Amino acid sequence: MKIAIPLANGKSTAHFGHCQEFALVEVEESKIKKTETHVPPPHEPGVLPGWLHDMQADVIIAGGMGQRALSLFDQQGITVITGAPELEPESLVESYLENTLATGENVCDH
Repeated sequence: MKIAIPLANGKSTAHFGHCQEFALVEVEESKIKKTETHVPPPHEPGVLPGWLHDMQADVIIAGGMGQRALSLFDQQGITVITGAPELEPESLVESYLENTLATGENVCDH
């Protein structure tokens, strides 16, 4: 499983479409195997869902996301979790794997 998390200054950010980079966390047998960071393509509507699909992301954990992106991820069978706190990607993934990830409102500025 691969989990993608939008980052700013090394922590998750609410600004999904305008993040500095994405952490792509690879998980095997409920353990983090490795974490890589990738700079996303320039922001344009609909680009990031296709790019993250190509990166083989299975789950997205974000602070917030617009309805169009949510719909595109849903069409591609990618699970989206919004309302995540601003934490390091490994902390978020560990909480997700333990079913203890606390989420709030979809923090989206769209």
